[in-house]
Amino acid sequence: MFEIKKICCIGAGYVGGPTCSVIAHMCPEIRVTVVDVNESRINAWNSPTLPIYEPGLKEVVESCRGKNLFFSTNIDDAIKEADLVFISVLSNPEFLAEGTAIKDLKNPDRVLIGGDETPEGQRAVQALCAVYEHWVPKEKILTTNTWSSELSKLTANAFLAQRISSINSISALCEATGADVEEVATAIGMDQRIGNKFLKASVGFGGSCFQKDVLNLVYLCEALNLPEVARYWQQVIDMNDYQRRRFASRIIDSLFNTVTDKKIAILGFAFKKDTGDTRESSSIYISKYLMDEGAHLHIYDPKVPREQIVVDLSHPGVSEDDQVSRLVTISKDPYEACDGAHAVVICTEWDMFKELDYERIHKKMLKPAFIFDGRRVLDGLHNELQTIGFQIETIGKKVSSKRIPYAPSGEIPKFSLQDPPNKKPKV
Repeated sequence: MFEIKKICCIGAGYVGGPTCSVIAHMCPEIRVTVVDVNESRINAWNSPTLPIYEPGLKEVVESCRGKNLFFSTNIDDAIKEADLVFISVLSNPEFLAEGTAIKDLKNPDRVLIGGDETPEGQRAVQALCAVYEHWVPKEKILTTNTWSSELSKLTANAFLAQRISSINSISALCEATGADVEEVATAIGMDQRIGNKFLKASVGFGGSCFQKDVLNLVYLCEALNLPEVARYWQQVIDMNDYQRRRFASRIIDSLFNTVTDKKIAILGFAFKKDTGDTRESSSIYISKYLMDEGAHLHIYDPKVPREQIVVDLSHPGVSEDDQVSRLVTISKDPYEACDGAHAVVICTEWDMFKELDYERIHKKMLKPAFIFDGRRVLDGLHNELQTIGFQIETIGKKVSSKRIPYAPSGEIPKFSLQDPPNKKPKV
């Protein structure tokens, strides 16, 4: 069997960088070169400050960089010298979750490798299997044809996104009836046929994969004349858009039907905790809806650079003209963001937000002071926060009747909950 000694990975982003760093770490006899046309990104990979944040990644990179792990812009030479080129040779879809990518790579549920059902294709499949067998048990390495591999990747993310949209739809019903979506999720999650993963109601899913992969399924179904199947999966995206608009509408209604010229603190901009990735983050859309209503946003995230927040909010589909320069301030810490605010909106479930000094925050806020918890991170603090004086709104639950009640105005909202999103995602 052909033995792989040199690997080239094209693309030094959130997938290529961590994946090939772990391969180099687990296979010291294989030379791994990660190439990219973006010189500044490659320079960052070669520096003490990596271009992406992922727990455990820095330690893995530093353990083998310059030994058998290299980052380069010399794409042509890396391809010529490689025994295997990731992305272009085989279908080897990743099933990583940002925030736990290194753990997922070192101890995967499965490794899926798809290839052509030809002698050459099967030899390539077996060669890549041999790389993973350095640390992955053989029974966890699955081999399929190329179509099965690619559809498995799309379907896995579509099923996970579907579960999130399903529990988010129930969160709206819980708010209307007085149920608690966390209690509902716990009850149904104890059913072994359902399980308890991905049943956390929130302001909506984000990241680069879920929406992209669901929309790819929709596109394939439409192209293959399966309109009923396409409409089914499109509803997963539509429900996610609805959840974001519904949460923004709830903020506006609770703040006496207007946020114009009001200061709103946005805590968290990454699409989830333990990553600096903002792609398709719900924070972008919540910020857009509030900016459209004239709110002044003060945004804090512990891992997302100021420049990235500005770029995301300056996208033509998100803001217009000078909206960002007029309405957005990037804060250096959460207390600065909350100082003088009418409301605090939690959009990312960073653990640090559970440990803030909310009495200090309340003293500096305008009254009545509101907290809108879009990630249910403060569930255990509701009594304490209400004692301090906060009015609390959270996803999928009526916190207490002893507060200024949330009651929709009955008027037609300035943006409709039924309208499609202004920014139509590209397939």
